[in-house]
Amino acid sequence: MLRDILGPLDRIQTLLDDALDLHEIAEMEETESDRNAAAAEIAVQVDRIEEEMKKAELQAMLSGTLDYHNAYLTLHAGAGGTESCDWAEMLLRMYRRYAEKHGFKADVLYLQPGDEAGIKSASLMVSGPYAYGYLRAERGVHRLVRISPFDSNQRRHTSFAALDVVAEVDDDIDVQAEEKDLRVDTFRSSGAGGQHVNTTDSAVRITHLPTGIVVACQAERSQHKNRAKAMKLLLAKLYEWEEDQKRKEMEKFYGEKGDIAWGRQIRSYVMQPYTMVKDHRTDVQVGNVEAVLDGELDPFIKAYLKKGSGHESTE
Repeated sequence: MLRDILGPLDRIQTLLDDALDLHEIAEMEETESDRNAAAAEIAVQVDRIEEEMKKAELQAMLSGTLDYHNAYLTLHAGAGGTESCDWAEMLLRMYRRYAEKHGFKADVLYLQPGDEAGIKSASLMVSGPYAYGYLRAERGVHRLVRISPFDSNQRRHTSFAALDVVAEVDDDIDVQAEEKDLRVDTFRSSGAGGQHVNTTDSAVRITHLPTGIVVACQAERSQHKNRAKAMKLLLAKLYEWEEDQKRKEMEKFYGEKGDIAWGRQIRSYVMQPYTMVKDHRTDVQVGNVEAVLDGELDPFIKAYLKKGSGHESTE
């Protein structure tokens, strides 16, 4: 962890030293063309320094108790049938692309396909330093406005999907689930196959009876391994649930609780009649919808962290 904290500072110092060396070399060049070439190299180095400083600035905002931890993402399609299921699958791809671009590992733990297209729900584990710190900014309902590809009359449709984000908890976090409070069901995996999920006959679903929280895992061929991964996800969700009870906020989304509809969205993605993605918490707007859906979420996450509404207590 210490290496991940100090890493950006070490990289900035190295880049600064290199830039100073290049400046000294530039001053010793005899011809104007050589001096111009050296100046161009320095400009590239300055851009790299600015990029690293942006990363360090963003990381400095991640001071929450669990910000350094891995993250569990759970998507649920809202009302609207095939249209919302397709939207949920688009969001799943968006977060997998975000993870890929930021060097995180993303593993699908569970996927329930839609009746005709898309997905009804899915659970994704994103692993890497500060995965939860960044992705907690994405928790909430996401709204899509577009001309439906499933409507022969080419009408504009509005779809909703909810994203829940919880941190993976380790042994230092005191959270327990008693066996008597659990209902464990096994079932045959029926996912999309291919890159989404490994087909297995030993998928596991665990229901925590006191809270109604349901988790599932079908990523492994071993029922034992699926149960172990599902239990880790359940403990993470229970920890967040308990924290919500203490804070009395109850604004987060667990399973299918809460309305995945109007008035609850954190962000709107409009593809017709104009193109715009707007975050309703920070008022950040991006005109390139396709780039956002391809994982370019940094403007929204940075604005959310700067606003400070996502900081957890470190006490």
